[in-house]
Amino acid sequence: MADLLAESLNKIKIYENLGREECVVASTSLVRNVLSTLKQSGYINEFEEVEGGKFKSLRIVLANKINNIGVVKPRHAVKVNEYQKYENRYIPSKDFGLLIMSTPAGIMTNREAKEKRMGGRLLAYVY
Repeated sequence: MADLLAESLNKIKIYENLGREECVVASTSLVRNVLSTLKQSGYINEFEEVEGGKFKSLRIVLANKINNIGVVKPRHAVKVNEYQKYENRYIPSKDFGLLIMSTPAGIMTNREAKEKRMGGRLLAYVY
């Protein structure tokens, strides 16, 4: 089975590079949660679920603020004291991008996870 999160983030990156204002991706709970994190951080404007055909999809209004976005494979398990290592690996400079994590409290950014002193699994990066 395909990785729908990877496909969705790749489509967002392509449409951002082309200068488009909207894109449509497959709807899953993981993709919705990652998109809500991106919306809270200001990387996308809004998204809504659209029913059409056999499957549900998400229509995303892009903000044209993304330089690069992608998934982290393999999804590394990160302890509280290991954030700096992965920030250096996936984000080009300090306070410029975000890591999106899956934690026991839900999907959040690396900054929120550090504040709450939680570990988790890396899902994606964005800057």
